[in-house]
Amino acid sequence: MKKYIHVTKEDRHFLAQAFGVSDVTVWKALKYEQDTSTIRKIQFHALQRGGILMIVSPAMETMHDADGYMRQYFPNGVMLECDKNTGRVDIIKDGKPVKNYKNVMLNQFPAIQAEAQNL
Repeated sequence: MKKYIHVTKEDRHFLAQAFGVSDVTVWKALKYEQDTSTIRKIQFHALQRGGILMIVSPAMETMHDADGYMRQYFPNGVMLECDKNTGRVDIIKDGKPVKNYKNVMLNQFPAIQAEAQNL
C-alpha cells in the first residue's frame, strides 16, 4: 500500500533548507521513495510540523448495515462481508464464497482487503 506525507509548499521549502538537501530529496522522503537516515529525519520533522500521513487506496464502497454486517464492494467484483458480532469475514467473488476468516482482529483487516483486491 502506497503512502505519503502531505505538507504545504512552505514546509517542503523549510525541510530542504533545514537539511541542506534538494527539493527532489524532500519529495522522495515525503513519498517514501528512499530509506536513509536523512530521509527518515525529514519524514519525522515533516510529521512534527503538522504533515499528514496519507494512504493511497483504491476507491471502494463500504456499507455498515443495521443487521450487524459491514460489506465492502471492490471494483473487481469481490465483496468482503464482515459480521461485526462474531468477527467472521467472508470473501465473495461473483456471488460465490472464496475464503473465510474467523475471529478477525482489526489489525488483520488490511491484509484481507489486499487479498480481496488481488482476486
